Amino acid sequence: MARVLCLHGIGQQYAGERELHASWYPAACDGLARAGAAPPAPGDLDCVFYGDLFRPAGRTLSVLAPPLDASDVAEGYETELLLALWAEAARTDAAVVAPDARTLARTPRAVQRALDALSRSRFFARLALRALVLDLKQVRAYLCDPDVHHAVQARVSAAVTADTRIVVGHSLGSVVAYEALCAHPEWPVRSLLTLGSPLGIRNLVFDRLRTGPDGGPGAWPGPVRTWTNIADRGDVVALVKDLRPLFGERVTGHLVHNGATAHDVTRYLNTREAGQALADAQSPG
Repeated sequence: MARVLCLHGIGQQYAGERELHASWYPAACDGLARAGAAPPAPGDLDCVFYGDLFRPAGRTLSVLAPPLDASDVAEGYETELLLALWAEAARTDAAVVAPDARTLARTPRAVQRALDALSRSRFFARLALRALVLDLKQVRAYLCDPDVHHAVQARVSAAVTADTRIVVGHSLGSVVAYEALCAHPEWPVRSLLTLGSPLGIRNLVFDRLRTGPDGGPGAWPGPVRTWTNIADRGDVVALVKDLRPLFGERVTGHLVHNGATAHDVTRYLNTREAGQALADAQSPG
């Protein structure tokens, strides 16, 4: 059974386990090669899929996401997250107009201005407006809807076996991975690798983490011995690059450069830093 278990992020509702494996596996092998380690067999890496839980009912792969716009960004969590992403995009990209104090008053006009500004950023350049709004709703659904949260966690629990040694979480998948490991200290997993993680975003993510009855946000993730977190300087989703102030000095952090597609999971996986984390987790002992 697979020793490496991979958890995807948002925007994968039209993908599937095999499609994800087709891109994640070769990128992981390249990262291992950069680290001077041998690649795993294809069956040693498995991708947990839960994107279908966010897929609109009755739609096929040939149909795009529903026609969402600024009016569909809900007040509260979705608006707060959108404005946080806008502020970070403006900080890292000169092409993005920075929000001001008046704009951050969380009005409907602020939502439209945020979407307009993000459409000019390198980070969101290839993401349609409706897709960005849908992504906001996926994050809110996982963190705020108990039924969705339970269903996602059930997929992960079903995929962990006695052979699982490392869990890799990208984007929202890093949140899923962290919570799953906190809830299951009995698992044989010994390493966690998080890529482009939003775990450090206070209020919107960190303070909402479910870590089981014996811990709160910031608790060490259950059975793991090592935790490696990798972020690109321009990755807007990984708004907080260094997780140590929130999760402790045991987290090993790396900054990498992924080019124009800062948040792309394959750009993260094919780095030497990711390859070394995978190699260390699979070594005997």
